Amino acid sequence: MYNMQPPDPSADPGMVLRAVPAVARAAAILRLLSRSEAPMGVQPIARALRIVPSTCLHILRALVAEELVAVDPATKRYTLGSGVVALARGRLRYDAFANQAQPVLDALSSKLGTTTIGVEAASLDHMVVVAISRPGQALRLQVEIGSRYPAFISATGRCIAAFGGHAWPVIERRFAMLRWENPPTLAEWRADIEATRKAGYAVDEGRYIAGVTVIAAPVMPRGRVSHALVIVGVSEQLRRIGLARLGEELRDEAAMLSRRLAQA
Repeated sequence: MYNMQPPDPSADPGMVLRAVPAVARAAAILRLLSRSEAPMGVQPIARALRIVPSTCLHILRALVAEELVAVDPATKRYTLGSGVVALARGRLRYDAFANQAQPVLDALSSKLGTTTIGVEAASLDHMVVVAISRPGQALRLQVEIGSRYPAFISATGRCIAAFGGHAWPVIERRFAMLRWENPPTLAEWRADIEATRKAGYAVDEGRYIAGVTVIAAPVMPRGRVSHALVIVGVSEQLRRIGLARLGEELRDEAAMLSRRLAQA
């Protein structure tokens, strides 16, 4: 199984506490718990997020009361609560992109035998997985609905950099924070972004995860990228199918989806 999550959740730039500290800390706790493979105690949570333990406990109790976090009375360890699932389902039920992208992802996944993903370009900091399809024999990836990744990482990040309308100095600062298994130089990455603009899709061959190829195409219902369609598979498998063929097919599907969303 490949882990597509950033190596260190506690160092995630999206966890920088902003204008309303209590809300930002509560959100950071929820994100940390969502990425943890095991329940966590107050002290590890407080330490990971650099929150005073007493404050952390107070926030956790409030989240438990709202059913967003659950606590095991015996171990005093915390996990996400069922209330988070209800919120996510409510959000995705009315998400036009997720609803329209899912049949596209299912068709591509079945046809190609690969994992396909729909992501939302949520901010300059992050992209968020909002739809996913896997055939039974697909490469197993540690990625689920709600998984968050740095906005400019891998092939999807190249699409955001190419079609997001962001100034280069802003993009360059965030590039310096990215973590890859086989990192490109800034010059190589900038050349990749220019190639993405010309082709209308991006390919990451083993840069983000060794042995894994990621292909992404931007969804742009209003002229700038808001979402992306993504194919993920073992590099050798996708190479046999043909990276250009896959990229062009994904680009065409993303363009049709863009038009449907613009008319919705």
